[in-house]
Amino acid sequence: MAATSPPQDIPMPDTQTPPAIPTGASEEPKYGGFTRFEVELEFVQSLSSPLYLNHLASLKYLENPAFIAYLSYLQYWSQPQYAKYLMYPGPTLKNLELLQQERFRGDVLSPEVVGRLMEEGVQAAEAWRGS
Repeated sequence: MAATSPPQDIPMPDTQTPPAIPTGASEEPKYGGFTRFEVELEFVQSLSSPLYLNHLASLKYLENPAFIAYLSYLQYWSQPQYAKYLMYPGPTLKNLELLQQERFRGDVLSPEVVGRLMEEGVQAAEAWRGS
């Protein structure tokens, strides 16, 4: 099996400004048929999965300075006007916050850390249903 090398370049938006919230017909450029808002929404929501975080770490994305900068940029999703579009705002924003920490980016390689995050998610869902 061939070893995989870490990713070299992660394209960043031309601007550090969050994308416009869709309001209907838009002249915003499309990427594979989707707006930057839609692409970033889908990606940031994937961060709610501890298994996906582990996958990113195993591929060395969480060691790439450009990717780390992108994760920092994505913190705009914690603003209410954006957070309301998240399907799982609690774990998505919690994990996005944790990913800002170098130690967590290394620790998420551990099956124990992933298991703990998954258990916390189950407990939060049970508590939410019970309320």
